[in-house]
Amino acid sequence: MPDKFVGKMVPTLTEWRRTFHQYPELGFMEYVTTYKLGRQLEELGFNVHIGKDVLKKESRLGLPSDAELRTQEEEALKHGVDATWLEKMRGGFTGLVATWDAEHDGDHVAFRYDIDALPINEAKDNQHIPYQDGFVSTNDNIMHACGHDGHMTIGLGVATFIAENHKDLKGRFTLLFQPAEEGGRGAKAMTENGWLDEVDYFYTGHIGISSLPIGTIAATIKGFLATTKLNANFSGVASHAGMKPELGKNALIAATTAATQLYTIPRHSDGISRVNVGKIVAGSGRNIIPDKGYLEIEVRGETKEINHYMLEEAKRIMEAAANMYDVTVDFEVVGGAEEINCNDDVVSIIKKGSNSYSYIKEVLPTINVAGSEDASFMINKVQDNGGKATYMLFGTKLDYPHHHRLFDFQEEVLAVALETYVAILKGGSSK
Repeated sequence: MPDKFVGKMVPTLTEWRRTFHQYPELGFMEYVTTYKLGRQLEELGFNVHIGKDVLKKESRLGLPSDAELRTQEEEALKHGVDATWLEKMRGGFTGLVATWDAEHDGDHVAFRYDIDALPINEAKDNQHIPYQDGFVSTNDNIMHACGHDGHMTIGLGVATFIAENHKDLKGRFTLLFQPAEEGGRGAKAMTENGWLDEVDYFYTGHIGISSLPIGTIAATIKGFLATTKLNANFSGVASHAGMKPELGKNALIAATTAATQLYTIPRHSDGISRVNVGKIVAGSGRNIIPDKGYLEIEVRGETKEINHYMLEEAKRIMEAAANMYDVTVDFEVVGGAEEINCNDDVVSIIKKGSNSYSYIKEVLPTINVAGSEDASFMINKVQDNGGKATYMLFGTKLDYPHHHRLFDFQEEVLAVALETYVAILKGGSSK
């Protein structure tokens, strides 16, 4: 029964989660994390694929600088990553895919788990359990503040179940440990490398998002928005602000004008639309007319069409602001996601064994959420090919929101989530 396996795994799940939490890594730089996952999966008997086999090079978005990548690669060697592994991952080819073909024919089922952390300095505060219990982040200004340490842990638990029970399962299993979810940067590259092309069922999910009691899960979600993440670079001409101001072309004023005017984009009548300016950098001194201005913005829409409308309007406004001050502007897309529409018929698969659950207390057919998710590329690829897909939520109390320096989740949710995936495997892939 699933509950016996999950009960046996609880101490290991806690240990894995805390180990991952202590060494968080940012997107496309998860070298140590990928290596630890890969070695564990190899020991279980999976075929493990890494490097350019996993990610389509030109489809990666928002890649760190070469200098940042080199620094993290050197750190990875210091932390025990095998040189042959690192050579395959160099240049930001992190993440992995683990595959298993069962002895009996059946559906191809894929599961996705994100692995990256956030540029947040974790709180060293006595009210914060990771600090209390000694597993706080050891990397300054990097933190697992969104539960991805738990997602990886759940993925390893699923892999362990498959390895131990493969004789009683049928079909093919693909586990995708995806880099760079934050900012919507990694899933597209994995999807466009073909890993979802022949999948019949696809499952992924998230710890938290909505604060729900332990034991409560949602089988599907509604509300994730399509989004585009955009950087804008304004270029003008520097000059002395006192002696020759007429020779200057002020990129700072152009950038700030754009930043305020972006919020005037009319909302769309067909659905939800969003815009946000999250960062502005410009100027070098009070007596210098700034020749550079930089914005980080995002737009969102309830559909791809609405998101596209917001993106084109945002570009138009930024170009108009640049023209007003006789400067130029260039854009770089650094992330994105599509809308998600889950298949309702997967609810019955998840509910199939509900009478025998030990850790799951309630299965909600669906729940409304906000934000965006780059797993949308995977979900939509599977559905476009005739498969079924869903995005689940696993309830936990949230004393602080995701992306907060005091973020944490109740570790009991790990067993709940693992039992959910085990029930899916037993319900959809048993003899």
